[in-house]
Amino acid sequence: MDAVEVAGLRIAYQRAGNGPPLILFHGAGEDSRIWRHQLEDLSKDFTVIAWDAPGCGQSDDPAPNLSARDLGLLAVGFLTEAAGGNGKPHVLGMSWGSMVALELYKGYPEVPASLLLVSAYAGWAGSLPPEEVDRRIAMVEAEIGEPPGKFVHEWLPTLFAKDADPAVVAEIAAVMLDVRPASLRALLSASGRADYRSVLSTIAVPTLLIHGEEDQRSPLSVAQELHRQIPGAALTVIPGAGHLVFAEAPEQFNAEVRRFLQGLA
Repeated sequence: MDAVEVAGLRIAYQRAGNGPPLILFHGAGEDSRIWRHQLEDLSKDFTVIAWDAPGCGQSDDPAPNLSARDLGLLAVGFLTEAAGGNGKPHVLGMSWGSMVALELYKGYPEVPASLLLVSAYAGWAGSLPPEEVDRRIAMVEAEIGEPPGKFVHEWLPTLFAKDADPAVVAEIAAVMLDVRPASLRALLSASGRADYRSVLSTIAVPTLLIHGEEDQRSPLSVAQELHRQIPGAALTVIPGAGHLVFAEAPEQFNAEVRRFLQGLA
């Protein structure tokens, strides 16, 4: 893996291919390994760059009081260091990574060439009922410091469709079992009560929303509301897929990403 230093933190990442830069921001409790199919396939047309978020994978742990603004600074610094000189990057954020993408756009709207928001939220507080936000925050707070094997397998049924391929579930589980407390603390500190509804109407770059039809974590109604509020956004719903749509239906997912980005070119 490659690495860059941003604000004193070593941020690791995987890079593959040549062409316009496509940045991949993963979800909570994961790292760049979840993007195996995208690194293998989309790299035929793009320079695919998948980070390990601070606190995840091979990246350094952030301060426990990481703020949303800090997260945006780290994201834009990473883009500058890892993709600088290759033109404006296309930014793809999945689940928690969609909040990273929106925080990046909020602070630095001139940076992305486009946004691809996958299984996305306008922040938990911007897309979910207050009682559900409170429930999720309390759950993560209770899990910090617990062995990952104690809670990761409780997450999995909410991340996949009911008939998901067991081999795919096992591959993602192996990645998530490496989650560190620093990752969960950063999620809560920077994004636990994030609300990006005020950002949505300001988005002035081409935007694609990709959502799994059977997503339990971010229900389809959330995607439809994002679609309504982001000017000119396109919404693609992949039938039979859950929250981790890119892993359950990689061929269709990659085809939608490629179609969108090549259409911009």
